[in-house]
Amino acid sequence: MSDDKYWTSAPDRMLRGSMGLCHLTVFEPPFTVDARDLPPQDAARARAFAESLEGIEEVLEDLGPRSVQTPLPSDVRADLDVAHAAAWGNMLSIADPAFATDGNDEPLRSAAGELRERFPDARIVGRVAYHGGMEHTEDVVWLPDGAMFHASGWYGEDPFVVTGDPGAVIASLGLKSWMLDNAGVDLDEEANEVEWARLAGLALGRSDPWGWEQMQTTAFRVRHSESAVRNMEQLYFV
Repeated sequence: MSDDKYWTSAPDRMLRGSMGLCHLTVFEPPFTVDARDLPPQDAARARAFAESLEGIEEVLEDLGPRSVQTPLPSDVRADLDVAHAAAWGNMLSIADPAFATDGNDEPLRSAAGELRERFPDARIVGRVAYHGGMEHTEDVVWLPDGAMFHASGWYGEDPFVVTGDPGAVIASLGLKSWMLDNAGVDLDEEANEVEWARLAGLALGRSDPWGWEQMQTTAFRVRHSESAVRNMEQLYFV
């Protein structure tokens, strides 16, 4: 099944570039649960969460369970209609190719802002990497007390834009210097050399589900919004 409502590219057209991390997570209190102790995947809640996002108009098909370590498919245009969504108790998460960017827009920040309004008591954490010759990253953390940072740009290149206050996020999370050192996060480096995704991971701490093969998501074929499709066509095709 493929949905061509907004696409101008054929379903079998080969993609340019590929995705690495592509996650956006809503983490509500309590914040101390170990990821391995989270409840099992609730596919119905995951579907409802996916359909509630601004970039997705409708879930068209349930493609079944996937490990969180299963990468999003990224060979042909039809693959861009597949998202992996999860609902584990007090945590909701989605991996969606529509979050990727090369710097011409900020889809992750836009989605995070919308979720921040809907879930004011949650930690909103997003990590996205797009590989197109070089690596473009976009990472965001938004905490209940308002502390946030958003970092976006080509790794090792300028301009690399950081907004918000990473220091305020670190202080709000109570992160110690040894925690940053262990994660390989050094804010004294140039912004385009900082491992922002690792800092974002520290906002989830032991609750971060994305490293555990046994954690399950559900793959869905979706119809993205027209604006999401337009952005993906500009990104993934020459």
